Amino acid sequence: MSFLQDPSFFSMGMWSIGVGAVGAAAVALLLANTDMFLSKPRKAALEYLEDIDLKTLEKEPRTFKAKELWEKNGAVIMAVRRPGCFLCRAEAADLMSLKPKLDELGVPLYAVVKEQVKREVEDFQPYFKGEIFLDEKKKFYGPERRKMMFMGLIRLGVWYNSFRAWNGGFSGNLEGEGFILGGVFVIGSGKQGILLEHREKEFGDRVNPLSVLEAVKKIKLQTPASGRS
Repeated sequence: MSFLQDPSFFSMGMWSIGVGAVGAAAVALLLANTDMFLSKPRKAALEYLEDIDLKTLEKEPRTFKAKELWEKNGAVIMAVRRPGCFLCRAEAADLMSLKPKLDELGVPLYAVVKEQVKREVEDFQPYFKGEIFLDEKKKFYGPERRKMMFMGLIRLGVWYNSFRAWNGGFSGNLEGEGFILGGVFVIGSGKQGILLEHREKEFGDRVNPLSVLEAVKKIKLQTPASGRS
């Protein structure tokens, strides 16, 4: 047992533990930056989306079925992960850049939020100037809700998305629930169906605006005017 009295034995042991810890951290970082552990989205059916109850954000809210948003002229709908998030604000601004073209094509742009916290929706509206509705049951975030927890903090994609948003001058806060991932839908008129379904795979995973525009061009308008009746 004399080796226990040898200082080099303890030094070697501590070195081995340190190398092991670094190796484990490296493996964890590598795995966190693959899609292996990301929850896979289940695509929504049109019938599922049509039956969602939405509320207006007026003082006396009106509850209506979501299909009202697209049954005449189709619609582009953003399911906002968290209005106060600077990444969500950056994506909203991306979508708003399409608004002149959407207006020209007669297709409205809407957003849904899953909660109404303080002034978060009002503070989101400078970035998203379309109508916003409340989805209390979080149906637009399903059929199976997906969450990204603290793993998102070590994903390189999230850091890139954050840098891009910061560089674009966007800022935000930490108010509200922000782990349930959102998305963007392009839905055709009537029973035309879902023409694009973008599900956020990590924080700040923006839809490609050109893909949105291409999907919108496939919508068959039923009336010459855009928006809800």
